Amino acid sequence: MSKSKKEQKDHQAVVTDKSIKFFEKYINNPSPTGFEWQGQRLWLDYIKPYVDDTYTDNYGTAVGVINPKADYKVVIEAHADEISWFVNYITNDGLIYVIRNGGSDHQIAPSKRVNIHGEKGIVKAVFGWPAIHTRGAGEKEESPSLKNIFLDCGAISKEEVEQLGIHVGSVITYEDEFMVLNDRYYVGRALDNRAGGFMIAEVARLLKENKKKLPFGLYIVNSVQEEIGLKGAEMIADSIKPNVAIVTDVSHDTSTPMINKITQGDTACGKGPIITAAPAVQINLNKVLIETAKEKSIPFQRAASSRTTGTDTDSFAYSNGGVPSALISLPLRYMHTTVEMVHKEDVDNVIKLIYEVLQKIEAGQDFRTFKK
Repeated sequence: MSKSKKEQKDHQAVVTDKSIKFFEKYINNPSPTGFEWQGQRLWLDYIKPYVDDTYTDNYGTAVGVINPKADYKVVIEAHADEISWFVNYITNDGLIYVIRNGGSDHQIAPSKRVNIHGEKGIVKAVFGWPAIHTRGAGEKEESPSLKNIFLDCGAISKEEVEQLGIHVGSVITYEDEFMVLNDRYYVGRALDNRAGGFMIAEVARLLKENKKKLPFGLYIVNSVQEEIGLKGAEMIADSIKPNVAIVTDVSHDTSTPMINKITQGDTACGKGPIITAAPAVQINLNKVLIETAKEKSIPFQRAASSRTTGTDTDSFAYSNGGVPSALISLPLRYMHTTVEMVHKEDVDNVIKLIYEVLQKIEAGQDFRTFKK
């Protein structure tokens, strides 16, 4: 028996074929920061059968609620937005220069195909780049930067670009789509962090299908605008005023080349969820995560974050006078590229861990480090 077949036999998958079809559709749908609404609609349609209520806030953060009348509130959260670009300048020759919307990587842009979301619909374009023959033998080559990457949509003038419905402020997304690699990895753009949105939706599904009754209100939150400063989480934390928050996001697989483990830690795809120690992570809530993982034989890894986690955990932790918060991360390769990669078993195990931890939390539970 090959290793991959043995892995499949030994591991009981959590997600269903129906779930994966939704996951693929959800990943393929563009949800750039500030323009997440179509993806949020898909997500709400999927989660609706598993919750008692749904709503969105003014900026598009989507919420599903179980036991909405309960006083004690627990949040499980991910973020919905993907990195993208904005049209910033159109030349007289019809070429388009861009600025970032989130942490888009200029190094990967040359030769990528994109969708420009214009007023008249999607316009196809490519990031142009000079041929190797023309860049000068023996000369120091110019690297891709925001100053020299540009889009070519086939237009020959600024007027023609504008006639296509493209203007300054039009948002641009890559067109790369979801795939399964070697029956082991999910690959696609925006797994950071729509994989998280998928996983928390699956938690809601499991609770419903297994008829689990929670003694508190559970708010399944898919926040917007994380990629530009955790803004969606900041807004919804203030609105919900939760008692507890468990956030899931992605974290780096540091086993691939060119990553310094001394500074980035030692974590890898296929070895389980990553549980993080950080000032924003509440000590006693984190203990519940670790103890639950051990009790349920869920493999996990450890990581540490200096100062902030850089995730929506920070927004929840420091809201409303301080909310006990913790972070469960999904190991991911090639972050902020169009080929982000996560292990299928890690996805299952993040879902399992959140599902099991929720059943350990009691209504009114006090997580304070020092109690009277």
